[in-house]
Amino acid sequence: MAATWVVIVLLVAGLAFGLAGLGGALSAGPQQAATPAAATADASVRADPVSGLAWVELAALPPEASDTVDIIAAGPPYPYRADGETFSNREGLLPAQPEGYYREFTVETPGADDRGARRIVVGAGGEYYWTADHYDSFERIRR
Repeated sequence: MAATWVVIVLLVAGLAFGLAGLGGALSAGPQQAATPAAATADASVRADPVSGLAWVELAALPPEASDTVDIIAAGPPYPYRADGETFSNREGLLPAQPEGYYREFTVETPGADDRGARRIVVGAGGEYYWTADHYDSFERIRR
């Protein structure tokens, strides 16, 4: 009888240990999942080391984004009153900087009857960020 209890305890302990390991794997998000070394190296190339945001090529963005970059380079006056205003980074998705470091610019959305949700945010250090969803997410623009 004692031997039966030992076997049961060992089985329960083994099952608990196995489920704990499996539960950890099931609850881990995709960014926590194990990846091959090549994929990890590739991901580090795609992320800006300062912000941790994915890089996006300017040429891969809608053509209106390139138009906005040209407008920024030309300087004021800008087409929209809010262009060139301070972007406060309240969402905390960009690297922390003092107030006034970031400026926002409208990227026109064809067919929209307002400014739309697309913006380019420019840092005082010359870095450019893209958001297509009104600051819910960002990518770092590689120009």
